Amino acid sequence: MSERVGIAELRIARAPEVLKAYGLGSCLAIALYDAGTRVGGLVHSLLPTRRPGDAPGDATKYVDAAIRQMVEELAAAGADPARLQAKIAGGANMFETDYVTLMHSIGVRNARSARETLLELGIPLAGEEVGGNRGRTVAFDLATGHLLVYCARENRTTTL
Repeated sequence: MSERVGIAELRIARAPEVLKAYGLGSCLAIALYDAGTRVGGLVHSLLPTRRPGDAPGDATKYVDAAIRQMVEELAAAGADPARLQAKIAGGANMFETDYVTLMHSIGVRNARSARETLLELGIPLAGEEVGGNRGRTVAFDLATGHLLVYCARENRTTTL
C-alpha cells in the first residue's frame, strides 16, 4: 500500500508501506529509516531553516525542524534513534542561473540544512540525489529501506 506525502507533510509508517512525494523541485524529501524495526518516515520540506517568528505549528515546512520532529515521531513509533539512517532527494535549482546565485538557491540551502542537521543529530546520510535543474518524485519502500528517485526529464530511476 502507498501513501502520498504532500508539501510540508510528514508521514511515519512501517513495512510494507511505501511513502511517496511528488514534484520535488527546490523542495527536499528527507527519509529516515530504522532497519531493525522497518519503521521509517518521509517529509517533504520547502525551506532550509526555521527562524524566530515563524508560525509555531509549521515545523514540517522547514528542513531542520522537520528532521527533529521526525526523529521524535519515529521514536514514539518504536524506531531506535541510534539506528536511524537518512536519505535525501530534491533540492534542485529549477531555473538557469549563474554560479553565485546557484550557491544561495533554496534547493542548495535545503540540502545543506539537511546535512548539517543530520550531522548534529548523529544520523548518517546513507544516500542523496540532490541539486541539478530537474524535478523528482520519490518512493520510500519501508520493506527494504530503499528510496527510489524518479527523474522524468531524464527518464531514469536511481535507487538510494
